[in-house]
Amino acid sequence: MTQVQGRVRAAAMPLEERRSAIVAATLPLFLEQGASVTTREIAQAAGIAEGTIFRVFEDKTALLDAVIDAALDPAPTEAAIRQIDASLAFEDRLIAAVEILRQRVLYVFNVMSAASGTTRGVAQKRSTDLPALIAIFESEAEQLTRAPADAARVLRGLTFACVHPAFGTDAPLASEEIVGVLLDGIRRPPAGEASC
Repeated sequence: MTQVQGRVRAAAMPLEERRSAIVAATLPLFLEQGASVTTREIAQAAGIAEGTIFRVFEDKTALLDAVIDAALDPAPTEAAIRQIDASLAFEDRLIAAVEILRQRVLYVFNVMSAASGTTRGVAQKRSTDLPALIAIFESEAEQLTRAPADAARVLRGLTFACVHPAFGTDAPLASEEIVGVLLDGIRRPPAGEASC
């Protein structure tokens, strides 16, 4: 940082780096305050002059759109699932994946709650497939009654429904229970038959 007429000036950096730094500084404030966060607070958190924000973003709405886009990026979730130890048993890999998905559901819920005060909602944000989750199912495809991509979608949906705070007032299912319901179902086998 350099001094300019008694003020601290942000060090020069490429536009995309500056943009990423502003988004990163804004995200925690946005999650805490929603759309009511001020550009002054954002500038202070980013260590820049308020005017710098408007050299990078058209307006505050454009900045908040970029923050929402970054927050909903599935890449960190995909990367975390890829890090699951492939030597673990199938069920254990699924439990580890559900733990990651649980965190994602709660995080996205917080982002959506914060975004409820923005002029542009996040309804158009579509969740993408997670290839790393599909790959876990592909490793056991011959044991499944559904295609791996379908099984991954069912697991994601079940995790969402069992973890999202808006569904039910009881304690959410544990990750092991979610995987158990997916793999074994909830119906008891008829007398004399083994369970799944």
